[in-house]
Amino acid sequence: MNAREAAFKILCDIEIEKNYSNMAINKIFKNEKISDKDKGLATELVYGVIENRKYLDFIINKLSKIKVKKMSSFVKIILRMGTYQILFLDKIEDHAAVNETVKLASKYDGKSKGFVNAILRNEIRQKRTIKYIDIEDPIRRLAVKYSYQQWIVEDWVKNFGIEFAEELLEALNERPDLYVRTNTLKIDRDSLLKEFEKEGIKASKAMLPEEAIMVENFKGIENSRLYKEGLFTVQDISSMLVAKVVAPKEGDMVLDMCSAPGGKSTHMAELMKNTGKIVSRDVFEHKIKVIKAAAKRLGIKNIEAEEFDAANLDENSIEKFDCVLTDVPCSGLGIIRRKPEIKYKAKEELVDLPKIQSKILENASKYVKINGTLVYSTCTVQDCENIEVVEKFLKENPNYELVPIEGINVDPEEQEKGYIKIYPNVHGMDGFFIAKMKRVK
Repeated sequence: MNAREAAFKILCDIEIEKNYSNMAINKIFKNEKISDKDKGLATELVYGVIENRKYLDFIINKLSKIKVKKMSSFVKIILRMGTYQILFLDKIEDHAAVNETVKLASKYDGKSKGFVNAILRNEIRQKRTIKYIDIEDPIRRLAVKYSYQQWIVEDWVKNFGIEFAEELLEALNERPDLYVRTNTLKIDRDSLLKEFEKEGIKASKAMLPEEAIMVENFKGIENSRLYKEGLFTVQDISSMLVAKVVAPKEGDMVLDMCSAPGGKSTHMAELMKNTGKIVSRDVFEHKIKVIKAAAKRLGIKNIEAEEFDAANLDENSIEKFDCVLTDVPCSGLGIIRRKPEIKYKAKEELVDLPKIQSKILENASKYVKINGTLVYSTCTVQDCENIEVVEKFLKENPNYELVPIEGINVDPEEQEKGYIKIYPNVHGMDGFFIAKMKRVK
């Protein structure tokens, strides 16, 4: 299977079956015979089309009498792929983009090949002028330019101002750097850097935390010797910071309420030097298997993974833990550059999230010992899911208070207040929120 057909099948899985991009990519790459070179182009096409879907549709609608919303799924996906190659990929010749896209149309929707050919050739003829977005309303213009649901743009302009909002939109459209976390149970960072060098992998120290390494040109990570030996975990810096904020001590009893896929649990296990106990929970059985597999690969012995719904109260866990982490389900609006399909979520999908988050946090607070630590985190930039949830909780639970976050230099002023707000356009990492609280009575 070539790159374009692979990308087409992946995009169909995302568009029609509503699958997540990373899962759809992994499924096709696992089940089909595709060269590494074609995997690279297929991935570029998939993420390029998803990241720019609204803009691509805007361009297609300028030239087509049949609007995108009335096209079949196959035709709209094929046209988006061709348009993306013509307008964004300079390394691909226009004629090649058209010819290969028409071949796809011939195979999967034969009657549309003439239509697809005409639209794409028209795009080439008008390439210099067609990119212009002639929309007066600044909110809608930003929504089309960066391909976001309009409600997200409205929300961010209202909360952050139009300049900051556009910077955030742009930052979340960029391809993220790839970071790995050194498994300090098996190797130190300097030694791991030397191992990467031996394998011909370009790697360098990240500014923080001290376990983090940025890697480049790293293909087939899960098949690499270093990965199989459990010397590192793939994880963004923001996510690494959560375990550092929890700061569990050796011998502690720790509960990770919503643990899958286990990155934060395994990080805490490494910080605890395989001592004490970490109970890692998730609501889905198949995700528990993922946590157990990660712990086994990394040589971690102190994690006990179990199936449990964090929205339910566990009477047997009350006041049992020194540290409780609540990395709650959220809108994911801080990690759009990793999961670009999040851009297109309807506002209605997120309305109930603060209630769910508050319920989980309330349950979590029951499990903490006096003088113990409670950490609340999300991968979103929405105050209604972040600081507002925490403030509501503190108002209703006077036995908890925010405490300064030490040992991390992200935003010292906010850290002194007991929380961190991370924005991709400011900090160069995934958007996150982390709050640290102590049970005082």
